[in-house]
Amino acid sequence: MKNCKRNPGWLSLVALLLVGCLLSLPSVAQPDQSQTADAKRELMQSLPGVTADYWRDVEGGNSGTTASNSPGADTLIMVEGEAWREWRNNWVSPGGLIALGGSALTILLFYLLVGSIKLDNPRSGRKVERWKRIDRAIHWYVASLFIILGLTGLMLLYAKWFLQPILPGGVWAAFMTASKNIHNYLGPLFALGLLAMIIKWMRHNWLTLVDLKWFAKGGGIIGKAHPSAGYLNGGEKAWFWLVTFVGLTVVISGLVVDFPNFGQSRETMQTTLLIHALAALILMAASFGHIYIGTAGTEGAFEGMKTGYVDETWAKQHHDLWYEEVKDQAMDEEELQALKTGEPAPADAKS
Repeated sequence: MKNCKRNPGWLSLVALLLVGCLLSLPSVAQPDQSQTADAKRELMQSLPGVTADYWRDVEGGNSGTTASNSPGADTLIMVEGEAWREWRNNWVSPGGLIALGGSALTILLFYLLVGSIKLDNPRSGRKVERWKRIDRAIHWYVASLFIILGLTGLMLLYAKWFLQPILPGGVWAAFMTASKNIHNYLGPLFALGLLAMIIKWMRHNWLTLVDLKWFAKGGGIIGKAHPSAGYLNGGEKAWFWLVTFVGLTVVISGLVVDFPNFGQSRETMQTTLLIHALAALILMAASFGHIYIGTAGTEGAFEGMKTGYVDETWAKQHHDLWYEEVKDQAMDEEELQALKTGEPAPADAKS
């Protein structure tokens, strides 16, 4: 049998791979410190010319080279990644569940204790235009993308805890790849819709003294009389500004992560990803209230965004100041039309 010659380079490569595997393994239990030190010492001794100082630098993320020229490629061990993982798994994920669950539970309790807001008087049958077609198109465009992005984002954040254990490996991989791609590709489209909505509706959402009085009465929960409101009430304006600031935070942070080819470092992308997740979870938790009030929580509210029109009774009860403006405008138009045609003005027109 021929004698096999020793190959120090081969042994060094194997030892280096072993070190990398040991350092990348998740910590299931805290090992004995003396055993860990002995293992590291043996591995260090098997690599000619590599000292303990070198490994200390590697563990601190300050040493090592690779063949890649991409940003961060000279870092063999990214110590910031462990901090990011702890923030994501120990704070953001549980905090998001608390926020989403707390919001849903609060709405459920409110519904059981207070119930939906009904119309005080029967419907009149006369319709008042509330939302133009362009307004409804923007709303449903943004809302649809928001729901899809919310669901795929939740899958990326939580699915490994309840779906991965029950799905075959190939199905799990395909499902998560689809969720990631849908989330990444629809994100920029959502950004365009959000900007259009902000620009289109901002003029209606400046706070006034009427809105402060609306908040003081809890939107009609406190006291018997429903508080006055213009085209949008204080609650709708609060939701708009929340969507504006938190939504823009979600969009900007999402674009930073979505397009890594602009040279941002891994540390920047990790921090931005945490901000993105936090802002998105806050917005989703708040959206439960908006969805409830606009559907089951308020009789007649959904009709406005579905058809563009609301019943006159609904307009008088929830947005009385806006209704008066619409009525006055309609009467002015009827008067003008009567003058043009020479016909007598309606009896209820202004003199």
